[in-house]
Amino acid sequence: MAQIPRQKMKRYGNLFEKLISFENLLLASKKAQKGKRFKDSTGNFNLELEKELLLIQHELRQGLYKPGTYKRFLIFEPKKRLISAAPYRDRIIQHALCNIIEPIFDNAFIYDTYSCRKGKGTHAAVERFSAFCRKARYVLKCDISSYFDSIDHKVLFDLISRKIKDRKVLWLIRIIISSLNRAEGKGIPIGNLASQFFANIYLDGMDHFIKEKLKCRYYIRYTDDFVVLDDNKEKLHGVKKKIEEYLLGLRLNMHPDKCAIFKVEQGTDFLGYKIFPGHRLVRKSNIKRFTRRIKKYRKELLYDKISLAKITRSIESWAAHAAHANSFGFLKKLGIGQNTRQFLEQYSRQPARC
Repeated sequence: MAQIPRQKMKRYGNLFEKLISFENLLLASKKAQKGKRFKDSTGNFNLELEKELLLIQHELRQGLYKPGTYKRFLIFEPKKRLISAAPYRDRIIQHALCNIIEPIFDNAFIYDTYSCRKGKGTHAAVERFSAFCRKARYVLKCDISSYFDSIDHKVLFDLISRKIKDRKVLWLIRIIISSLNRAEGKGIPIGNLASQFFANIYLDGMDHFIKEKLKCRYYIRYTDDFVVLDDNKEKLHGVKKKIEEYLLGLRLNMHPDKCAIFKVEQGTDFLGYKIFPGHRLVRKSNIKRFTRRIKKYRKELLYDKISLAKITRSIESWAAHAAHANSFGFLKKLGIGQNTRQFLEQYSRQPARC
């Protein structure tokens, strides 16, 4: 098994008091309630906000904190996945932790990793990939098999402790990691703030390995989806083999059916788009899902199971995604922007077209 290279790096201490400060916990509570202000759990917590935050502070300071039970549910788009949601007070603690340690790790991340980072995100990654497509002839597109389910807790904690030396912060991190799942110290849940942050840390070493050791100039990662571009196809085959060896040290494997090398002019499926050197399109599968969703919304609206405002927000969000492709004519044809009821009436009868 390949070994993860250990690099000399600064380790940070004296973080715990900053983490449990009332100011940091208050900031964390504001972040945790974004998009959830009208939920009962948020409202009940906020009724006695100061008291609740002081209780969290006391539990952390005395080493009494124990995470609550995750709520788990399935989603089916774009594929079947199990989502885990932490209780509200646990989300606050995770935000409080990330407020303190995320800047430490983010400063060491490479420029071209785009998931869950300020100023990055899906659309920035897509723009960067489009630019790279015009500078190289071939692309190696990779995906890691069952990434979140395969993350090893011991390996993850070791990677974190290389930069964090504060024992109390490490105690909290160990508590959170062990609560994230799963049998035999393996796997972290999707849909969780700490999981997203830890997932970036877990592959940070691979990012540096690809950029600095393998000298791959055109490389982008978004969570576990990553691409390497080059003019030399044989070099990419060698890069693929070396990445596979590196991943073994993380107890990970590339997905056997989702890793390939091909010409960029063929178009690359990446982050919801089909990207070519000169243009990009919304993936057909995304359009079909959108069509199904609109038909579902129309039925739910008839039986007052969903609000018109929520449907409007969903449509506007999808339209914003489509607007980052060459889709002006398509969006105009759809009639997005007209009265939502009229749009539902019109589009739910239409077949999906690109």
